[in-house]
Amino acid sequence: MKPTLPSWLRGRSELGVGVLLFALGVLVLTDALTLDTDLTGRGPVGPATVPLVVGCGLLVVAVLLSVDVLRGGRGEAEAGEDVDLTEPADWRTVLLLAGVFLAFAVLIGPAGFPVSGALLFWGSAYALGSRHFHRDPLIAACLSLLTYVVFDMLLGVPLPGGPLMGVI
Repeated sequence: MKPTLPSWLRGRSELGVGVLLFALGVLVLTDALTLDTDLTGRGPVGPATVPLVVGCGLLVVAVLLSVDVLRGGRGEAEAGEDVDLTEPADWRTVLLLAGVFLAFAVLIGPAGFPVSGALLFWGSAYALGSRHFHRDPLIAACLSLLTYVVFDMLLGVPLPGGPLMGVI
C-alpha cells in the first residue's frame, strides 16, 4: 500500500526546496550565533556578520518561496535544454569524474596541489571527451601551476606544495 499525500500537497514539490532552504538557514544562523569571537582580535565587522546575513537571506527566501507555492505559483518547465531524456545516463563519465575528484582529494596532501591539480584538470578533460594526449597534460600542468601561484603567492591563500615546495 502506497502512502498518499494530502490533497493540498499534491503538485507542490517546491515546498521541499522551501523546507530545505529554511533548515539550511536555521543551521547557518545557529552556527553563526555560536561562533567564539574575541572582541579585541577582530575588526569592526566580526566573523559572524556574513553568516548572519546569509542565514537571514536563506530564511526570507524559504518563506517567500513557500508562500508563493501555497498561493499556486509554479516553476516553469525547462524548454531550452537540449537534453534527450530518452537516452540513458552516461555513467562512465560520471564515474570517471568522481574517481578523478577522489584521487585529487587523496593526493593533494602527499603530492601537493600542483601535481594533484594537474591530474584533476587532465582527468576531467579526459572524462569529458578530450583525446589530445600531448596537449591536455601540458595545459593541465600550466593551469595547475598558475592556480597555485595565484592562490599561494599572490592572494596569500596557502596551498600544499608537496615535493615541489622548494622548487616553485
